[in-house]
Amino acid sequence: MARASRLSTRVLLTCAAIGVATGIMAAVGSWLTPLVIASVPIIYGIVLGVHVLPGIIAQEALRLPWVALLTHLMAALVGAAMAPHWALRFIGTALLFGGIQELVAAATRYRVWQAWRFFISAVILGGIVAFVVAMVADLGSLAPWAQATYLIISVLGPVAWTAAGLAVGRGLRRAGVAQAVAR
Repeated sequence: MARASRLSTRVLLTCAAIGVATGIMAAVGSWLTPLVIASVPIIYGIVLGVHVLPGIIAQEALRLPWVALLTHLMAALVGAAMAPHWALRFIGTALLFGGIQELVAAATRYRVWQAWRFFISAVILGGIVAFVVAMVADLGSLAPWAQATYLIISVLGPVAWTAAGLAVGRGLRRAGVAQAVAR
């Protein structure tokens, strides 16, 4: 007897819906990026942190392998359609963020779904965001306190978005989105 695919139509459609919603958010963030960098650059890490959402929501709602990466790629396609000037960055970010989220989940053999596991990937991604922000913002030109604040906010941005994504994912689970998808 053939084994049913874990990526059923229901799973794919759920990933697509999450990808569209989070892709729109990422596209809005990309259009706001120049304004944020020019006016309030210290919050740029929060803007970049929104990119953790597709994988966090999908993994919390569905709790299956590959849904983070798949949802990130769908979000990247939506973001790229809305902000074509960022298309390659959307795809690169999707592969990087989704890949790290999948690696952390794979390290627990896709069996641990407590919040701490999601925050491990958030802190790793926050470190990457802090590095990117440091490159973009020319932190060397800022006072030491401003450099530290900038980097702390850059790490905390993905952590805060992860908390929001977990809440959305839990809400989707309670609403029954993942009911017929359980292992």
